[in-house]
Amino acid sequence: MKALVYDAYGAPADVLQLREVERPVVADDEVLVRVHATSVNPVDWHTLTGDPYIARLQAGLRKPKSGALGVDYAGTVEEVGAGVTRFQPGDEVFGGKNGAFAEYVCVREERAVVPKPANVTFEQAAAVPVAALTALQGLRDKGKLQAGHKVLINGASGGVGTFAVQIAKSFSAEVTGVCSTRNVDIVRSIGADHVIDYTQEDFTLSGQRYDLMLDIAGNRSWSECARVLADKATLVVVGGPKGGHHWFGPLRHFGGVWLASLVGSRRVVLFLAKFDKADLLVLAQLLEAETVTPVIDRRYALSDLPEALTYLGDGHAQGKVVIAVPG
Repeated sequence: MKALVYDAYGAPADVLQLREVERPVVADDEVLVRVHATSVNPVDWHTLTGDPYIARLQAGLRKPKSGALGVDYAGTVEEVGAGVTRFQPGDEVFGGKNGAFAEYVCVREERAVVPKPANVTFEQAAAVPVAALTALQGLRDKGKLQAGHKVLINGASGGVGTFAVQIAKSFSAEVTGVCSTRNVDIVRSIGADHVIDYTQEDFTLSGQRYDLMLDIAGNRSWSECARVLADKATLVVVGGPKGGHHWFGPLRHFGGVWLASLVGSRRVVLFLAKFDKADLLVLAQLLEAETVTPVIDRRYALSDLPEALTYLGDGHAQGKVVIAVPG
């Protein structure tokens, strides 16, 4: 099968290669999925470039331990293991698995694989897993989002942000999105009650107070964020500033915000999303009900993945960047 692989850390165009690799063999508790679409996420960029360097402690110090890349996928079940009972060949599914930038992935039945709603395309489904799980878990689990809450989403036009706006609205929250001028219409179109153009207005000086702030952009200090947080409000930090420290990346920002928040009634939560089958099923229901609709910025072929990752790394994607896998 064809897959995008890499043997060294570096820029996408320099190190990513489309190669023929061995197709995975299905274990008794696994399903083999023929991938029709995948999507790119910031984690793919950081994994590929090895930046920040601290991530190499797990991924490999001098070179990557695994040359596989990608997580999000959507496709058709090609084969099932002897012990699989919930899926059969021909089922349309989506989920997450390391090495998804390939024609096939093997996924354990009990892990990150769920039925794809019929009203959603493979490209739309492939846009969901990492970004939408981050939004859902950040708002619902870490932010304790409730109906009527005033929610501020800093970085509302990217992959996580466009899902966060829609998911927060599904909880009957009052949502304010922060983005640049070129993205105002997109954020408003997906349901935000209020949109702040950060090139025209400093949201930290607005005088507004919010029950929950989801900080995806990661470009504000704790003192700035605290200005817009109500008493006992929660700040959920998802992302760090662009161009952060090469050794520790966003960890310096995360640590600084967390330490500064220890005094007072407001709470700061730092987290990374986890793949959870039950949460993927929740997202599938939201997609089927058309409560959540993925925002897709650009589409690329698998062979053009280096270009797609470079575009994502520039930091200006509106919603998600998806990859079509021919077959």
